[in-house]
Amino acid sequence: MPKRGRKYQEAAAKVDRSKLYNRAEAVKLIKSTVTTNFDPTVEVHMRLGVDPRHADQQVRDVVVLPNGLGKTVRVLVFAEGEDANIAREAGADVIADDEVIKRIQEGWTDFDVAIAVPSMMGKVGRLGRVLGPRGLMPNPRAGTVAPGADLPRLIDEAKAGRVEFRVDKTSNIHVPIGKASFTEEQLMENLNAFMGAVKRARPAAAKGTYIQRVTMANTMGPGIKLDPVEAAL
Repeated sequence: MPKRGRKYQEAAAKVDRSKLYNRAEAVKLIKSTVTTNFDPTVEVHMRLGVDPRHADQQVRDVVVLPNGLGKTVRVLVFAEGEDANIAREAGADVIADDEVIKRIQEGWTDFDVAIAVPSMMGKVGRLGRVLGPRGLMPNPRAGTVAPGADLPRLIDEAKAGRVEFRVDKTSNIHVPIGKASFTEEQLMENLNAFMGAVKRARPAAAKGTYIQRVTMANTMGPGIKLDPVEAAL
């Protein structure tokens, strides 16, 4: 394995790898384990007791983080005509007309959230190979496919810190919850909002322990293990 840098080693020395921290302890520690010269993103990684191969054990939902993500969110909206005007007036950064759709087909994805009105899904469906792997594909279950009247609300939520989460094929969820420069209170509020959303999204078919492992980390920093029992409360 490559040797870790001095900053990482100093940060890792602050973390007891045998301990399961409660939320307050983890949030406090995450702010003291920054190893970068920029403001790193704080992420939560979870292992769930579900089998994503079964449709009735999928975990997918959205949560609006009360303190946002600490970054500018670029919102693209697939819309035409009056719906496009509504999206533009609501603050959408990009309106995806045919020219933009062609650019996306060629691999352009310089945006953070994609929203679509139902009438555009015929065209959007052809972009699945580009948008799907990047988590950018509009989806009714995630609330990112909606009529024009709902666009102002969805755009406002996206820019305020609306985060979509989805269990992957290895039963894990990876979600950003803010920046290390946030106050402990802001990070705690975002963490609590996310954990609450995950608990509410538990499939009825899930058996046994639902939240099995939880780890927090900031960009390029050491992982901090949370007590999954406390996290599930």
